[in-house]
Amino acid sequence: ARLGGGFGVDRVPGLGHSGSGSTLLGYIGIDTIIEQMRKKTMKAGFDFNIMIVGHSGLGKSTLVNTLFKSQVSRWSSGWGGEHKIPKTVEIKAVSHVIEEGGVKMKLTVIDTPGFGDQINNENCWDPISKYINEQYEKFLKEEVNIARKKRIPDTRVHCCLYFISPTGHSLRQLDIEFMKHLSRVVNIIPVIAKSDTMTPDEKNEFKHRVRKELETHGIEYYPQNEFDDDMEDKNENDKIREAMPFAVVGSDKEFQVNGKRVLGRKTAWGVVEVENPNHCEFALLRDFLIRSHLQDLKEVTHNIHYETYRARRLNDNGGLHPISANNTQESNL
Repeated sequence: ARLGGGFGVDRVPGLGHSGSGSTLLGYIGIDTIIEQMRKKTMKAGFDFNIMIVGHSGLGKSTLVNTLFKSQVSRWSSGWGGEHKIPKTVEIKAVSHVIEEGGVKMKLTVIDTPGFGDQINNENCWDPISKYINEQYEKFLKEEVNIARKKRIPDTRVHCCLYFISPTGHSLRQLDIEFMKHLSRVVNIIPVIAKSDTMTPDEKNEFKHRVRKELETHGIEYYPQNEFDDDMEDKNENDKIREAMPFAVVGSDKEFQVNGKRVLGRKTAWGVVEVENPNHCEFALLRDFLIRSHLQDLKEVTHNIHYETYRARRLNDNGGLHPISANNTQESNL
């Protein structure tokens, strides 16, 4: 249909009239906004901060190296020194810039050596909780500055991978207490470490038992039910929740299998292929963590966990007064 007024332009299907939008008279270029956003975001790059928690010997550093296919753990970065178990829980953060397909990401891996390794592990989650809240505090102080930075450095923990021992029995009391306390302040993703030590039946039974225990103790792990945006999200996340905790194997060593080089662990019976879904659920974890939910992890951190902290701090303080840039502690990560 032609429009009046001598425009001579064909009517372009739009969003309708009145409250629902106007009919377009021709091509405007709104659809290029996504490309504009993509270019701007690629220039700025991304931050992603992942914390790994679990007692020593569960292959935490190896798994995180396998996830990002690079040497990103603190041991790989020369932080390790001698493999001594610290007397208290320490927080060790190391950052790398990794690039793929023109996309740059500053990845910070936060390790927690000493967690769960003592005779008395009472309240050993306190230093971890303190660190997480300190990062929220840093971000909040930057936000309320009068002359704040155009891009606030983001050191907030977006994801906490919690490593469960492959006992095949049940969660330890420490596992339950840690997740109960920390699930309120950070996105926890529980994983069963070194799952090749269990048979398929043992693994499935253990996964089911862990899910039941988490439910019994009211522990919410990511992706949380309450944050599903719509039915599509809910259906996708329900499948993930049913598969959790992911039973994983990590390895940064390659072996020849059927003429192909694969990441795996060599045993007397053959090679456990890390990225083979028939052998373990590493590929499920990687796809979920990086390829489908990485941005959502950041958004839930900002919109839920950080906002909860911010609201509490401002409420307790009767409003946090703006502070000068000189008083702001710079991020050292």
